[in-house]
Amino acid sequence: MASEYKTRTGDDFDRDQFESLLRRKVFMWPSFEPYGATKGLFDYGPPLENLEAEVMNVWRDHFIRHERMMALKCSMLTPYRVLETSGHVAKFADYMCKDPLTGDILRADHLIKDVIESRLKSDREARGEKVSAVEEDPKLKKKKSKVTKTAVKLDDAVRKEYEHLLATLDDCTGDDMGALIKKHDIRSPISGNEVEPPVSVNLMFQTQIGATGKEPAFLRPETAQGQFLSFQKLLEYSDGQLPMASASIGYSFPNELSPRNGLLRVREFLMAEVEHFVDPESGKKHPKFASVRHVKLPLLDRKTQTEGGSTPTVTTIGEAVDSKLVDNETLGYFLVRIMTFMQRIGMDMNKLRFRQHMANEMAHYATDCWDCELLNSHGWIECVGCADRSAYDLMVHEKATGTFMKVREDLKEPYEVEEWQANLDKKKSGPKLRKDQSKVEAALNELSQEMKEKLSITMADKGKVELPVSEMEGGKVELDKDIVTFVKEKRKVTQREYTPNVIEPSFGVGRILYSLMEHVYWTRKGDEARSVMSFKPTVAPIKVLVVPLQKDTRFATLLSELEGRLDDAQLSFKVDQSGVSIGRRYARNDELGIPFGITVDYESLEGKGFTLRDRDSTKQVRASLDEILEAVEKMCKGKETWEGVSGRLPVFEGKVEEEGKEE
Repeated sequence: MASEYKTRTGDDFDRDQFESLLRRKVFMWPSFEPYGATKGLFDYGPPLENLEAEVMNVWRDHFIRHERMMALKCSMLTPYRVLETSGHVAKFADYMCKDPLTGDILRADHLIKDVIESRLKSDREARGEKVSAVEEDPKLKKKKSKVTKTAVKLDDAVRKEYEHLLATLDDCTGDDMGALIKKHDIRSPISGNEVEPPVSVNLMFQTQIGATGKEPAFLRPETAQGQFLSFQKLLEYSDGQLPMASASIGYSFPNELSPRNGLLRVREFLMAEVEHFVDPESGKKHPKFASVRHVKLPLLDRKTQTEGGSTPTVTTIGEAVDSKLVDNETLGYFLVRIMTFMQRIGMDMNKLRFRQHMANEMAHYATDCWDCELLNSHGWIECVGCADRSAYDLMVHEKATGTFMKVREDLKEPYEVEEWQANLDKKKSGPKLRKDQSKVEAALNELSQEMKEKLSITMADKGKVELPVSEMEGGKVELDKDIVTFVKEKRKVTQREYTPNVIEPSFGVGRILYSLMEHVYWTRKGDEARSVMSFKPTVAPIKVLVVPLQKDTRFATLLSELEGRLDDAQLSFKVDQSGVSIGRRYARNDELGIPFGITVDYESLEGKGFTLRDRDSTKQVRASLDEILEAVEKMCKGKETWEGVSGRLPVFEGKVEEEGKEE
């Protein structure tokens, strides 16, 4: 299948062939397959599970170790009240449209995008332009045949309008999408039927804690809330010093309306999230920002998108922060760290960009957000979100629970202030307020100085006041002068109290893994049947292929010694002693992405060393076992390259690759 998306070697990317490799080599498959599989759920086989572990080891080193973060593991089950307070119950949602005749559920933005892209493709065909083939779900082919597919040429103005619509679709509200569906007569691509207006649907999996059903809960949609609710413990652990950061790796569960595209849109996925707490009065500066000011990033800003553009501008992060394109140094610093992480694990940097969120697209808690998007055969895919969450989460949880979630900082120069104080007599108020006493106390503490002064006048005049308390039945409570007093007092201020702001890089690990697999996939020139997965040695699922030249019992002692040495070096390996040619063995293990092959041959029996093969170039060197293992260890730690190794060890000219056709 031809495609505008290219492999790392510049050839057309064949997704059918790529996905065939993933199935044959047991990278992944739909969960519960014997029962017909379940949409949006996938199981990882040994290669992908090991790849994930290697990538996450790099992530831990790159962020947790290097940035001195505090690693956390928080509960996946989350009480209803927590997510109600955070805003997820009301706002963690997508818009869906229903086909009233078939009952099909379609995600509104996907529906609009698919139909408009189909019309633009049809227009290109009618104009005689080259159009790449588009993958079609075989389950829908019979249904889709009901929809006319004749090439139709669009007016130039309509074509331009459609292209602008796609560029700005992320900024649309539910009402906006409903208007677009009506204006452009967008119908179900499956049946051709009109669809109902978009409605908001919450995307969390609801459950209960305990057998009674009285404690509703959700499977968490993100790891962040557990980190926020651990704030005071983290602050204590870090000796009260800011900035500080926590990090959590764990599963989250979005109940996707229309899961599709393999690992790109699923109902269960691994997240890696950082919560970096910073003093807002510091200007959100970062102590290491000077070390990255010069780094250039491809930035697709909001203004360019609004104008219908999709080409990022390459600029240094220093210039972006100075111009306020990127809001602050901490946000900018993490954008650079995200990019360098992608480089470390082997992403194609020509297929990476940072896209700023449109105004209506931003999460309810964010003040600014940039997505690290990776290009794969499905288009530009958000893989990391880097958001400035301001102080939203800590403030709402403090208000809901009464738990102190601020930082206290000793002042160098204390000062005196005169303020109105609202003093609640807890002994007298207890019998009247009972369980609402803490709510009333919190409401009094939240009163402004102006409001306290007004209430003091009312209390002096009438002997009682009416206090708004939104959490109480009726939304207010009457308090008399025996229960609460308002007085103006002088006090010495020795500490500053403030709620930290949070910068949050949030990684969708499944999307990163899928994009990485596409980025490293290619086929050998002149033999498209020989696929290769060029994982960097640092993250390759298996580091070494051990291949005896032939099945010969004389190799047994050397093989046993080699396996022991590889174990001692903590290098993962696979032994292939099958009866096929050595070239075929190399070829089928290239599909697993094993970067190095050690061959045991008859010269090895004579004490003349072993050969070491490089997967990508197929070049080989010959040296002693000590030299070969030293080279492999260094390359797997990123301390040396194959070019360096082949420059210092004797080159071996073999002919085995001539037989390297896969079965």
